[in-house]
Amino acid sequence: MAFSELLDRVGALGRFQVLQMVALVVPIMWLTTQNLVENFSAAVPSHRCWVPLLDNGTAQASTPGTLGPEALLTVSIPRGPNHGPHQCRRFRHPQWQLLDPNITATNWSEAATEPCVDGWVYDLSTFTSTIVAEWDLVCDSQALRPIAQSIYLAGILVGAAVCGQASDRLGRRLVLTWSYLQMAVWGTTVAFAPTFPMYCLFRFLMAFAVAGIMMNTATLLMEWTSAQARVLAMTLNAMGFSFGQVLMAAVAYGLRDWVLLQLVISAPFFLCFVYSWWLAESARWLLITGRLQWGLRELQRVAAINGKRATGDALTIEVLLSAMQEELSVSQAPASLGTLLRTPGLGLRTCVSALCWFGFGFTFYGLALDLQALGSNVFLLQVFIGVVDILVKISILLLLNRVGRRPMQAVSLMLTGLCILANMLVPHEMGTLRSALAVLGLAGVGAAFTCIIIYTGELFPTVLRMTAVGLGQMAARGGAILGPMVRLLAVQSPSLPLLLYGAASVLSGLATFLLPETQGLPLPDTIQDMQRQAVKKATHSTRRHSVLKSTRF
Repeated sequence: MAFSELLDRVGALGRFQVLQMVALVVPIMWLTTQNLVENFSAAVPSHRCWVPLLDNGTAQASTPGTLGPEALLTVSIPRGPNHGPHQCRRFRHPQWQLLDPNITATNWSEAATEPCVDGWVYDLSTFTSTIVAEWDLVCDSQALRPIAQSIYLAGILVGAAVCGQASDRLGRRLVLTWSYLQMAVWGTTVAFAPTFPMYCLFRFLMAFAVAGIMMNTATLLMEWTSAQARVLAMTLNAMGFSFGQVLMAAVAYGLRDWVLLQLVISAPFFLCFVYSWWLAESARWLLITGRLQWGLRELQRVAAINGKRATGDALTIEVLLSAMQEELSVSQAPASLGTLLRTPGLGLRTCVSALCWFGFGFTFYGLALDLQALGSNVFLLQVFIGVVDILVKISILLLLNRVGRRPMQAVSLMLTGLCILANMLVPHEMGTLRSALAVLGLAGVGAAFTCIIIYTGELFPTVLRMTAVGLGQMAARGGAILGPMVRLLAVQSPSLPLLLYGAASVLSGLATFLLPETQGLPLPDTIQDMQRQAVKKATHSTRRHSVLKSTRF
């Protein structure tokens, strides 16, 4: 834990940290648009079967009399479950008898209809182009839309598995820079996908980079700030996702074509790739892994940016060796997932942390990727969710250092689950109340996310931090993959998806109470640091209990 003293010398919250926060949080805003873009690029427009009488000029010319579009629609398309034109079936032959006012519109047999063999006609008044309209992801193919979302989230899961351990071995900044380039290239390529399978493949490859950006951004912010500034840095990181939600709504409102939308939200990452070479590698990681010369250069550079050049020049290899002697002597074992699970004191932390990440991903992506089900104006709803999320995260910033990490994470997860479960009792006719509860639930998930990224980083030592964060991201993406698929269960029971989302949040919130509190503790660099913290805390608790017991007598 001697690195904290070195960081205080060169500046733990100076000009460098401010510039770093801006450089890292701005890409997070654009990254969020990629996570949520399918609310708009994959929006399902109103549609009906293509029929000759309405959509073929030659056939219209041969119709008897001067029948209007409504009459032609009546004889060509049967009524659907919502009493409007059926979206997936048409009459084999025009049913002229339905124009008789004495015959009801439901006076037809299933045998007289057929699927939309000639394709669909889409209402493009809201979106001029979506992937649903381009590749006909409706009717019998409607399940392909949530499958595409799950494939994207599977890419984040695989990326988290690879990038976590790669960052612990190769460095945070190197993996982040490579992820920016991947994001720019594959995100741009998505816009030119010729077929739906290729679209899914490119989105999967892009999602691989999303994991690398999210994980390494959070870790670089955490490892370059002191304990006092850490909550501020991580809250700003979490708020980047909130501002990204508002940005997504604004960009999608201006660009109603999915190809242009995809290009605009992907191109900025080329700029991020260029300036990311300026970013400093985590000196904490460099020193712990024995890269002393490189770590010294980064510390001196940060000292110069923070206006402490003299202090930086006074740092030498000998000073670093003296300060980090204990950490360097015990931290050379390679990081691995097995170490997380087998090491005493780490196994429980790993499992509970992964469960909390799963609860977050399962709930958030189950709700946030289906805004059309929450309200008719998806643009306004997306902005509203983002604004509420910002307000909630500001509140979390004020509470985390007062209440503590463990209770805040537990309460935010449980309140999210309770809001979702309460929605099961609200009738569908009360759409405004249902939307309000859903927005509050999503805001609670946003608060839980802020707590999780701070709490996870503080629970694990530097030598295993990215591996642990990677495992948490994998658990979150595992939940996220299941989230969109669970919505398909609404066919069996409309309340079943809400029951599963709510139960997952409540259970993961309760499990949080099994974790230790980390408020006010310095970041552990080695497993031994973490174990010493646990011993000190246990000793302190024992002494306090003894004092309280003695005062009673």
